[in-house]
Amino acid sequence: MAGNNHNSNSRNGNGTRVTLKHLASYLDLSPTTVSVVISDSPLAATIAEKTKERIWEAVRKFNYRPNVFARYLHGKRTYCVAVLVPDIGDEFSSSLISGIEKRLAQQGYFYFVVSHRGAPELIEKSPDTLLDRGVEGMIFINTPLGRNLPVPVVAISDITEAPDVSSIVIDNARAARLALKHLLTLGHRKIAFFRGPEGNGDTEDRWDSVQKAAADLRIQISPRLTRGLGKYPECNDTTMADLGYHAAKELLTASRDFTALVAFNDGSAIGAIRAFRDAGLKVPNDVSVIGFDDIDQAAFNVPRLTTIRQPLIRMGELAANTLIKRIEHPEEKPAEILVEPMLVVRESTSAPRAERAPDNSRGRKTAQRA
Repeated sequence: MAGNNHNSNSRNGNGTRVTLKHLASYLDLSPTTVSVVISDSPLAATIAEKTKERIWEAVRKFNYRPNVFARYLHGKRTYCVAVLVPDIGDEFSSSLISGIEKRLAQQGYFYFVVSHRGAPELIEKSPDTLLDRGVEGMIFINTPLGRNLPVPVVAISDITEAPDVSSIVIDNARAARLALKHLLTLGHRKIAFFRGPEGNGDTEDRWDSVQKAAADLRIQISPRLTRGLGKYPECNDTTMADLGYHAAKELLTASRDFTALVAFNDGSAIGAIRAFRDAGLKVPNDVSVIGFDDIDQAAFNVPRLTTIRQPLIRMGELAANTLIKRIEHPEEKPAEILVEPMLVVRESTSAPRAERAPDNSRGRKTAQRA
C-alpha cells in the first residue's frame, strides 16, 4: 500500500509543533473560530473575510497542518480513501492515479493504493481490510467487485457487478469509429485486430463497438486476422507490449494478408510494431498500426504511434471528484460519466502501398474529434 504524504512538520520558532491552540493564541481568536475556517465548515460563512484572511496568513506563516486524528475525533471522519488497481506500474494505471492524487490532495484527502495483480484472494479481501482502516470510499481501476460495500465506490474501466457504483468510462463506440474511419479514409480494407484480455474492463465493450463500427463502415472482420491478448489474472505476469508482440507473431503465422492493425491499447500496439519489424516489415509502409490510450511512450516510439487518446489524468480527477461528492453528499446517486476520446495521428499510419501517392507526406500530428 502507498499513500500521499502531507508535510506535517508545522513548527514555531522554538522548534515545537504548532497546534490549533497555539495558532488561535497567536491570532487572539478562539480555537473553534480557527477550526471552522480551516476545515471549511458551513459556519465559516458567518466569519468576517478579514478574520479569515488573518487565519490563512498565519497558516501559511507557520506551515500549519491540521491534526488528522483530531479531525477524526471531532467529525468522526478519516478523510482517507482507497484505490484498487491490478498493477500500479503500468502507464495506464499510473496516469489515472496521478489524476486521482491531484484531486484528492486539493481536497485534503489521504489515500491507500492496493495493487492486487489480479489475484482473486486479494481482490476479495482487500475491501474489508481497507474498511478496517477507516476508508470513506474506494476507486476501483479495472478491478471486479461482486458485492455491495458500505462506502461509496467509483469504478474506472468498469467490470463491477455490484449495485450503487459510479462509473467513469470512455466512449468506446466513438473511439472505434474514429480508428476505423481513419484507416478507411487512408484506403485500408484488410484490417487485423487485437481483442483485449478477457476480464479487462474495456475488452467486451470496446470489441462490441469495433464490430458495430466495422459493420456500419462495411469493413469485414476476419477471425483469421483477430487475436486476443490472454485473460486476467494470467496476463499480469507479463507486459502488454509482450502480449502484443506474441499476438502479432501469431497473426503473421496465420496470414500476411492485411495492411493495418487496430490494437487494443498502446502497449500491445508497440509490441506488435516490434514483431512486424523483426519479421522484415516496415511500419507504416507495409503495415499501419493504431493504438489506444495515448500513453506518454506513444509520442516517442519509433515510429511515433497513431492512437485514440483517452484523457487518463482527467479521468482520474473525475473519479476522485465523483467519490468526494458521494462521500460528502450521501444523497448523491450513482452515475455513469462518459468521456470523449480523440484521434491523434502520428507516424504509424499511412495509405497502403497500392493507394499511396508519390508525394504522400507523413508524420504531422493532428487531433480530431468524431
